[in-house]
Amino acid sequence: MYTLPELKQDKDFDSIAIMTSGGDAPGMNPAIRGVVRAALSQGIKVYGIQRGYSGLIADDMSTLQSGSVSNIVQRGGTVLKTDRCTAFKDPAVRAAAAEILRRRGIGALVVIGGDGSLTGAHLLQQETGIPVIGIPGTIDNDIFGTEDTIGFDTAVNTALEAIDRIRDTATSHERHFLVEVMGRASGSIAINVGMAAGAEMILVPERAIDVAAISSELAASRRAGTGSSGIIVVAEGPTPGLTSRLAEQLREQGQDPRVCILGHIQRGGSPSGHDRVLATCMGAMAVRYLCAGYSDIMVGVRDGSIIDVPLDDVIRFRKGLDPSLLDMALQVHR
Repeated sequence: MYTLPELKQDKDFDSIAIMTSGGDAPGMNPAIRGVVRAALSQGIKVYGIQRGYSGLIADDMSTLQSGSVSNIVQRGGTVLKTDRCTAFKDPAVRAAAAEILRRRGIGALVVIGGDGSLTGAHLLQQETGIPVIGIPGTIDNDIFGTEDTIGFDTAVNTALEAIDRIRDTATSHERHFLVEVMGRASGSIAINVGMAAGAEMILVPERAIDVAAISSELAASRRAGTGSSGIIVVAEGPTPGLTSRLAEQLREQGQDPRVCILGHIQRGGSPSGHDRVLATCMGAMAVRYLCAGYSDIMVGVRDGSIIDVPLDDVIRFRKGLDPSLLDMALQVHR
């Protein structure tokens, strides 16, 4: 469990709204439930916005009751649906969105999503004064200021289960498999999955890929009889098709790897117990922070405690991989 800060109620709200935005992540539904149940217990009316910022600017929302969030904690995805809304980058669109909230008497907005979604929340607050609280919902675990994000644990376990099955085939056919996991700019999933799966190699965007060195290492292991098969975990990287290109380059070096791209299975499925507890705590604390007068912050976690992180910091700084963890992961899988 998490240590929760003691907050003194300083502000009353008649109603608030909640949305999920950007890529979906397992655990968004428990977060929605946490927000709704905590708000209703304070006598606060809750509006659920459909399809993130797209639904907000279309005024597509409805009130949520306690029964609206019953039996959703075990469901993957998000019952509020989600979208990536490029139109919300326009200040005029954000101003119109604020007017929609004011017209409905909505006093604050809770946004569950990744860095783009939290950026939108920050700009909305800065430009219009609408109080906002962000909740980090992304499988990439790449949000600055928090050690964990909703959906990361589930995504890692989903990928791990798939790799355990792939290894059976790799061993039977004495082949190496390049298994691509999500992570365009962050190797967090790849590192954690690779370590847990005992992968022979882990390739991440934070380190340059040397195809010739990889091929030489695979050839040496095969000659020594210590590496006729195995798993190479590859973060997808910023450019589509990385793993397939890598496989082709390895073939040119005399290797014969197979490619398995896990793709969006990492986003779906029932959230793990860890993600359900994390999401519920973050959701409930988002309401407590609002009622304590906080705004323009993200609810995060550090050293087992729920904390508040200024959204300005979340947006300005980038969360990188711990260099020592990366070095250890690469070392123990050689």
